[in-house]
Amino acid sequence: MSKRNSIVKALAEKLKLIDGSTPYSVNIYGNAYPYLKFWDEVQNFPCVYMTPGSEYREYLPGDFKWAFLSISLKIYCNGEDSSSQLELLLEDIETCVDANRVLEYSTGKETTEILITSIVTDEGLLAPYAVGEINLQVRYALE
Repeated sequence: MSKRNSIVKALAEKLKLIDGSTPYSVNIYGNAYPYLKFWDEVQNFPCVYMTPGSEYREYLPGDFKWAFLSISLKIYCNGEDSSSQLELLLEDIETCVDANRVLEYSTGKETTEILITSIVTDEGLLAPYAVGEINLQVRYALE
């Protein structure tokens, strides 16, 4: 498995831990997946789907290279108060990402940092659904 896909899979496993117990507010019932689905294909709510995006490199002396990977998370909620549930879930995901900035994605390999670069929502336009997107930047060393 590629490093990019390994990082996304490891992140999905961490997001599956969002279960509504402290420090989280929403239970996603393990619905975090390392692939993309669009809201009209989703059956179980709330859920998080993610996919790796573009990646760029920074070359440093000593033949050292940083890789900066973009990951897009799509968050889907459904129900009477889906917009409020989405806002709480966005906060829960931020809490999870902050707690796992250094993430082991393969034996002996880990990310250096994971940063949230943007958060966007549908602003209630898709009610009774609520859709959000979080974009992450993951930095890891290339060997």
